[in-house]
Amino acid sequence: MAKHNILRSLINVSGMTLISRIVGFVRDMLMARFFGAGFTTDAFNVAYKLPNLLRRIFAEGAFSQAFVPIVAEYKLKRTQEETRDFVSSVAGLLLLVLIIVVVLGMIFTSAVILITAPGFTHDPEKLALTHTLFRIMLPYIIFISMASLISGVLNTWRIFSIPAFTPTFLNISFITFILFFRNYFNPPILAVAWAVFIGGILQLSFQLPFLKKIGMPLLPTFNFKNKAVWRLIKLMGPAIFAMSISQISLVINTIFASFLRSGSISWMYYADRLMEFPTGVLGVALGTILLPGLSKHAGAKDTENFSKMLDWGLKLCLLLALPATFGLAILSKQLTMTLFMYGKFDYISVIMTSRALVAYSVGLMGLILVKVFAPGFYANQDIKTPVKIAIFVLICTQMMNLVFIGPLQHAGLALSIGLGACINASSLCYLLIKRKIYVPQTGWVRFIGKLMVAIIVMSIILLICIHFLPLNFTSHAYIRVLSLLALLCIAIISYFGMLFVLGFRAHDFMFRESD
Repeated sequence: MAKHNILRSLINVSGMTLISRIVGFVRDMLMARFFGAGFTTDAFNVAYKLPNLLRRIFAEGAFSQAFVPIVAEYKLKRTQEETRDFVSSVAGLLLLVLIIVVVLGMIFTSAVILITAPGFTHDPEKLALTHTLFRIMLPYIIFISMASLISGVLNTWRIFSIPAFTPTFLNISFITFILFFRNYFNPPILAVAWAVFIGGILQLSFQLPFLKKIGMPLLPTFNFKNKAVWRLIKLMGPAIFAMSISQISLVINTIFASFLRSGSISWMYYADRLMEFPTGVLGVALGTILLPGLSKHAGAKDTENFSKMLDWGLKLCLLLALPATFGLAILSKQLTMTLFMYGKFDYISVIMTSRALVAYSVGLMGLILVKVFAPGFYANQDIKTPVKIAIFVLICTQMMNLVFIGPLQHAGLALSIGLGACINASSLCYLLIKRKIYVPQTGWVRFIGKLMVAIIVMSIILLICIHFLPLNFTSHAYIRVLSLLALLCIAIISYFGMLFVLGFRAHDFMFRESD
């Protein structure tokens, strides 16, 4: 039986995700340059957050968590025709639900916006703009959710790079509309809303040929007699609830932020975009790679190989995410100035965004670890446990919001999310070990000890360089970029150089799986 190199798959997915994230940063730089952080961007970010929330519930979150283990089981135990029937039936069900959600969203737009951003009621112009933006972008969830279904199928067939590259088309759509079409709209921010709509169509269209290539159906069917579809619905119920809870936490934060000074929502948005770089390149990539393999081992009741695979994912996660956590906090101001301080994005916005980024970075490790631990439950088709943990985390997050928002303003809301992610990851890990679903391998104490030595060395060198090197982050863009790249190179060389001295080698992290 052929062996599949999981590390190579991770590198491919991370590479494709890296391309998407880099293009995404170009998009955010253009957003910052032409729209800044204020009235129109606050309205856009609230309007965009709602379709994005639904996308995460119906597509990347609840759906993939329930769908991938079942389609993996079908691929392993059923015929090609049975698998095709299941996929097309699920596509029909998902499409029907999405159409209903979009229609309801169009009807009740005003109510939805008043619930999610009540602070906008004092500004009728901002409220009206949010209303218009929301209606333009809402159909996006149909296209992106169907694209996510295809991604789940492709990932099960170990075609990881295509789904990982797909988000690039949304960013390209953003860039195109901002550069070439913004002046054709009044206000110009409407161009960005149409970029979201077109970007969803592009993402779906890009994946269809690859679905056909593996012999899966291109068209949905409305066949609700399939027993596996109802099994999926049963699993999705708790999954939707779990995802809804985590997204409710973000909505509540938006509600809080809508009462703070103008720009607060945008500052949190830009900081979150910087956070999405490591969480996407590493966390999402790891979760994508791990879920099909863990599902296979869970289905075979193979606890030993299940634990080995999860252990490998966890070590790789710590190896790369821990230095990113410290790096984001130390370089928060430099990153924000390099990427966003152009045009209407002023120095005050830099300071406010960097404060939110430092607060968010506290939870980076938790956000990424959740992507590693959660598949351990989803692979066993246990979604109720993450739901219970999510409820607990929601309560904790809102209690922290009440404590932190007074002294820290928008940064306090970011800190609450970060600490909530750490609580989430710790709870998932504890229960995986307690239930003997995951049995940690040996050598953990020594491994973490070496990591901390390397991180301390990296952090000290970075702080010395920031203080003594003549780096200019207020000059022309290319000088800022070169200055930032210099610091990043110094951080990478010092960290991995120290790991090499301590005995770490790349081949130690090779992991092969039977196809």
